[in-house]
Amino acid sequence: MGASALRSLASCVLVLIASVSLLAADSAVAMLHADGAAWLNGSHVPNSSALFVGDLVQTRIDSAASIHAPGSSITVLGDSLIKFQGASLEIERGGLSISTSQGLAASAGDVHVAPASTSWTEFNVSDTDGTLHIFARKGDLTITDQNGSTTLAQGQETTRDDQAGQGNGKKKNKKPAGGAAPAANGGVLDSTAAVAAGSAAIAGVTTWVLLQSSSPVSPSNP
Repeated sequence: MGASALRSLASCVLVLIASVSLLAADSAVAMLHADGAAWLNGSHVPNSSALFVGDLVQTRIDSAASIHAPGSSITVLGDSLIKFQGASLEIERGGLSISTSQGLAASAGDVHVAPASTSWTEFNVSDTDGTLHIFARKGDLTITDQNGSTTLAQGQETTRDDQAGQGNGKKKNKKPAGGAAPAANGGVLDSTAAVAAGSAAIAGVTTWVLLQSSSPVSPSNP
C-alpha cells in the first residue's frame, strides 16, 4: 500500500474516532453528582459522572445524589435505587424529589406520576415496601394507575399501592440496602466503557497505519 493511501486511511480512522467521541457526548443526557456513597451501574461514583438512559443509580442510607438535566433537577434520597430513563425515572426502592419544567415523570410499579402541565412543577415520590407516597409541592400532578388517571392538586399528598406483582399476590422484591446495584442493560453505545474501548481500538489501528506509512519504500516496489 502506497504512503498516500496509508495517510488517507489514517485520516478516515481519525474521523471515525471524532464521530465516536461526539456520539458519546450526545448520549449523555444528564449529570450525576454524589453526596456521600453512591453507585452508578454497580460502580462507585467518587464525585460526578455522565448519566445515560438505562443507567441505575443507588445511594446508601446515609447519602444522597443529585441529577441535573436540561430543565430538571432531581434529588435521589438515601437508600434508593433509581433507573434513569431520560424523560422519566423508575423507582425500584427509596424516593425522589423532582423539580422540572420539562414534564419529567416518575414511576414505581404500575403507578406513573407526571406534571399536569408544562409549567414549573415540584413534587416528591417515594416507594416503601410497595406503598407509594406522592406529594405535590408546586403545581398539579397527574397520577395514572390500573384504575385510570386522577389529578393531585398543589399542596396535596396521597398514597398508592404500586401494584407490582399483583397478578400472583406478591409485592415486587426489594433489593437489600447498602449493596451496589447491578449493571444496567443499556445499548452498546449507551455504555461509557464500551465507547472508550472502541476509541482505544481505533486509536491502535491508527498508530499501526502511521507506523506502516513511515517504513522505507522497498527498492523492488518504489
